[in-house]
Amino acid sequence: MSKKKTDKTKNHVEDNSVKDKVEDAIDQAIEDVEENAENNQEDGEFSETDKLKEEVQKEKDKFLRLFAEFENYKRRTSKERLELFKTANQEVMSAMLPVLDDFDRALNEIQKTEDKSLLKGVELIHTKFSETLRNKGLEPMNVEKGDDFDADLHEAITQIPAPSEELKGKIVDVVERGYKLGERIIRYPKVVTGK
Repeated sequence: MSKKKTDKTKNHVEDNSVKDKVEDAIDQAIEDVEENAENNQEDGEFSETDKLKEEVQKEKDKFLRLFAEFENYKRRTSKERLELFKTANQEVMSAMLPVLDDFDRALNEIQKTEDKSLLKGVELIHTKFSETLRNKGLEPMNVEKGDDFDADLHEAITQIPAPSEELKGKIVDVVERGYKLGERIIRYPKVVTGK
């Protein structure tokens, strides 16, 4: 079992034991008040014990609500912390995207040459660079010619007459690739649409 799980389990057990101790103390106080009420059957004292019971019950309710609120707060902050860790490197990834684009362009141009050793070296570096970014959560968005245009997922930079009838209202060309970091889109793909 990892240390984090052990610590989490200890904290949970400690939270429950504290909660149980407080509830036991409150229940004991209620029992004491009830015993005093039975011993003192006079009308004035009986109404006073009822008031005390009511106050103890209110305090118990207040405590339970506060405890539940604190548990919700802990869950919410841990969820926010996880989100922060997932997207903490968004700024660095966004800065690396133009380098990746230039690498893709260079690779396309080098493929046109006859120098196979240069091509192999650049492909090796490109693959390593792409895999490193992918391992850090960067995923390319798969957008191709003929896909339906969606304004929520694509950025249309221009609209041209469709070369064929089936490309009307669809993507004609992808100018710049889009990327996601986790579930968040950090760069929308730039596309040309047909009209």
